[in-house]
Amino acid sequence: MNKTTRLPMLLGALLICLLCVSPDGTTWGQRPPIKIGFVTDLTGTAAQAAKDMVNGLTMYLDEIGYQMAGRKVELIVEDSQSRPDMAISKVRKLVEHDNVHILAGLLFGHIGYAVAAKAEEFKIPLLVTVAASDDLTQRLKYHWVIRTGWTSSQPSHPFGEYVAKTLGYRKVAVIASDYAFGWEVVGGFQKTFEESGGQVVQKLWAPLGAMDLAPYLSRIRRDADAVLTMVAGASTLQLVKQYQDAGLKSRIPLIAGGPAVDESFLPAMGDEALGIVSPLIYSAALDTPENRRFVKEYRTRFGKVPSYFSETNYTSGRWINEAVKTLGGAVEDREKLLAALRKVELSDTPRGPVKLDGYNNPIQNVYVRKVERNRDGELQNTVIMTVPAVSQFWKYNPEEFLKQPVYSRDFPPCRSC
Repeated sequence: MNKTTRLPMLLGALLICLLCVSPDGTTWGQRPPIKIGFVTDLTGTAAQAAKDMVNGLTMYLDEIGYQMAGRKVELIVEDSQSRPDMAISKVRKLVEHDNVHILAGLLFGHIGYAVAAKAEEFKIPLLVTVAASDDLTQRLKYHWVIRTGWTSSQPSHPFGEYVAKTLGYRKVAVIASDYAFGWEVVGGFQKTFEESGGQVVQKLWAPLGAMDLAPYLSRIRRDADAVLTMVAGASTLQLVKQYQDAGLKSRIPLIAGGPAVDESFLPAMGDEALGIVSPLIYSAALDTPENRRFVKEYRTRFGKVPSYFSETNYTSGRWINEAVKTLGGAVEDREKLLAALRKVELSDTPRGPVKLDGYNNPIQNVYVRKVERNRDGELQNTVIMTVPAVSQFWKYNPEEFLKQPVYSRDFPPCRSC
């Protein structure tokens, strides 16, 4: 072999070697998997919702062959058992033992706060896919937290205005679970409902998990134009049934926070749920090409329609993938990964277009839905109105909004009660 032929061959070999080196300095063949640590509540009262969360994420990962930017993806799921101490223990294991590149999941708000503080300590990106506590993306200003779900009060803001101006209700009584999520759903509704001319005339707070709601229903003011409920978990099945049994359904319309009639509960409900109007960021009955495909494939895989728990985690999987692709798979630099996650915008998710505001919470559509039966006789949340591009701050200036207290049991005060 002479020098003339040897030089091009050497240059070609060098080029091949360069192409085989990843941005983080390892060869493509040596690149370890991208590890996602996923924490949710697989045991306890929220087990079904948690299962829906895992189903949504694994469905997306299956679709992309568990690969992002040429690297394999390893999903490590841990059960927090609805306990903050257990969640922190599992996060420590995921970060220090499993060496995950990103944390995701979280169902309950109190778990969200506990894990968010730990993510700040570990300096690792945390994608909150369900936990809706307002202050996770408001006053506390976590650096490492991004939410791909929603805030508790986000759908309630447009809904309060809708109930006053479109449904024409003037007096609304409330029965809701006595914890932060219930307070924030009700608080967002009350703020805009009363600013639109309505009055919240009664607030009844039921203990979280209470299964006999009859004592609370007996106290509802009969001069109310409607009753708003946000009783959480399996208790909502009892409330809707007992509301009908008490003869209230035919007298006072029942409206609800979106999760009260989520698709995770509708199959267990009957005619007593018909007509309930609620707001949420998703409905399985949303008639778009992206959602029709998603629902069809989800039903084929899991034998039921997806809940919002399913959709937010399916979309969160894609969110991570989009960020990883912009980095060429180089996820080891956590600050760069966080910056890439913040820049993601998706125009065609099953729930519609999604992008982050300046506080790392999605700006997204809110759907006003009405429980009806579809052609197959199944209950569904028929979309009757779409409110586009809703921020967690609604129409308010964020800086002014954040001067008010977080919505609570006593804020806004019930001046008309």
